[in-house]
Amino acid sequence: MLRPLIGITTYVESSTRYGVWDVPTVLTPTGYHRLVQAAGGAAVLLPPDATESAAEVLSRVDGLVIAGGNDVDPSRYGAQRDPRTGPTVAERDEWELALIRAAVRTGTPLLGICRGMQALNVALGGTLVQHIDGHSAGNGVVTWHPVRPVPGTRYAELVPEESDVPTYHHQAVDRLGRDLVVSAHAVDGTVEAIELPGETFALGVQWHPERGTDTRVMSGLITAASRIPTPVP
Repeated sequence: MLRPLIGITTYVESSTRYGVWDVPTVLTPTGYHRLVQAAGGAAVLLPPDATESAAEVLSRVDGLVIAGGNDVDPSRYGAQRDPRTGPTVAERDEWELALIRAAVRTGTPLLGICRGMQALNVALGGTLVQHIDGHSAGNGVVTWHPVRPVPGTRYAELVPEESDVPTYHHQAVDRLGRDLVVSAHAVDGTVEAIELPGETFALGVQWHPERGTDTRVMSGLITAASRIPTPVP
């Protein structure tokens, strides 16, 4: 039986040095594809493309991971930029928001991780808190804190108990996007997971499961991706 093929979004670095080369490069941390593989899927990397190609690209995969990364531009959710908001990349925002909307429209199973959860919320009309403290150790150092599932949600089915998760973020979900519900909180009340109720698997988590060893969230995506036919544009 073929493993479900999971597309993972990537980002472009304008200058990357390796060997004798210094060239623009498409990147994503290795933790993402390794987590997909550990959960029983096959991984393929998705570089930014024209937004009108989103449904076509999704027709070639069984599931989608929106990876973590830079902040979503506040203009995408109608907000003025906070001085503490980091650099944004228009090409990435446009592509990933188009992928998310196409995935929701076609029923393609979707998992958003960190920025990916925030992008899911923004894609469906929600907003973000542009800065919070206490959810990273600073300077790229991941910290850990407990997350509490909301009973009755898909996330609670996957991870029914409070668990410690690896986290690194300074923004969070504020107003929920269309039809989304909260499915986990941090102890301080920060939204840590959101999802679309119903048959379609569309889940976002604010932490970084690819930095840990717990495969349950990704396994949920893989299971959903193995139950549906490849969508058509």
